[in-house]
Amino acid sequence: MDLKERLYELIKERSLKIADEPIFKLSSGKLSRYYLDLKRVTLDPEGGYLIGNLMYEMVKPFGVSAVGGLTLGADPIAYATALISYQKGDPIKPFVVRKEPKGHGTKRQIEGNVEPGERVVVVEDVVTTASSSLKAVKACREYGLEVVAVCCIVDRNEGGRENLEREGLKLYSLFTIEDFLNS
Repeated sequence: MDLKERLYELIKERSLKIADEPIFKLSSGKLSRYYLDLKRVTLDPEGGYLIGNLMYEMVKPFGVSAVGGLTLGADPIAYATALISYQKGDPIKPFVVRKEPKGHGTKRQIEGNVEPGERVVVVEDVVTTASSSLKAVKACREYGLEVVAVCCIVDRNEGGRENLEREGLKLYSLFTIEDFLNS
């Protein structure tokens, strides 16, 4: 079994919740019949290994120096990608985008070893409307980072891709929600 097939199995087994009625409130505020709690996989040793390898392969062609996104969904993805990239001799740094700038000390919103001018990819666990991704992109751009793409584990196909395209960005995903609902 390849890495993507195994990740698919883990997500289906641990993360996917389906109800007869729309009872799950999404971060976008919408109610849905299905919910993907990907932290049950991203915060798992095997899940991290799989995601790190698959995301590294996804972002490698962009020639970026760092990956990161809005805390908390993006954090384990960025760390796993960074670790695998280092093991493969091609280090890509992780960074974290705080939801709000830090209220003390450096007052930074972007944490990590990144500097203005670097090319980065914003990563995300699940994209619905892309509001979290767009918040991360905005913070990155304000800091001076060049965001070249957004990469996620699952695209729910609910407008996120189109919202990112309006900002001049393409969304790349390992899976779409249909991969899980139509199986």
